[in-house]
Amino acid sequence: MLYCLLAFILGLMVGSFLNVCIYRIPKGESIVWPPSHCPECGGRIEPYDNIPVLSYLILRGKCRNCGERISLRYPLVELLTGILTLGVVCKFGLSFDSLYFLILVYYLIIVSFIDLETMEVPVKLSYFALNFGLFLSFLSKSQTFKEAVFGASFGAGVILFIIETYYVLTGKEGMGYGDANIMAVVGAFLGWKKVLLTLFSASFIGALVGIFLIILNKRSKELPVPFGPFLAIGALISLFFGDEIINFYLRGTGL
Repeated sequence: MLYCLLAFILGLMVGSFLNVCIYRIPKGESIVWPPSHCPECGGRIEPYDNIPVLSYLILRGKCRNCGERISLRYPLVELLTGILTLGVVCKFGLSFDSLYFLILVYYLIIVSFIDLETMEVPVKLSYFALNFGLFLSFLSKSQTFKEAVFGASFGAGVILFIIETYYVLTGKEGMGYGDANIMAVVGAFLGWKKVLLTLFSASFIGALVGIFLIILNKRSKELPVPFGPFLAIGALISLFFGDEIINFYLRGTGL
């Protein structure tokens, strides 16, 4: 359908802006000024060189001004954002809930890539996303304000309990407090049931990836692994397939 194509194109354009956020937020820079520029030479990127994905291919992944390599992260984020935008619009249609859940999706993309690069989760961004999740729930058909508040509290509380319990038992820090911020946002948008599904999915996928990297000798058991991207994957699984997974589980257990 036409609106699906438009959703994908819109997602590509939003992805270009998310790249700006991923690069600038950890540096404490404005996400609106100055205009897009090469991180190496500082040369301004003209509009015709800033077309999502296409410009990267035309320029063969290099800056037109200085010839330095452009990170593959840029087209990947644009494509990912386009695909996920398309997925949300196809699932929820042309509705307020599509806009509501796209806020969550875009937040997850930003924090995932920032966490991968810096091992940190931006607090202010999480705070703004949390408030969007809480107060826009009044207009959502999928989530009530009461469910959003309880989901946010439950999401953060579970992670904080895990952090403190792990520290008491081992004397070491495990998950970071930024993960609690992520789960507060996830809970606000998706509710407490999908908080549990998100944590289960994230832990399962994270364990598989960790084992795989250890087998390949790519990572020591002692080196920290950013858990934010796995929480994001778990949240996306909950968003797109959560109702079906939970209903399947409840039917299987007879609850």
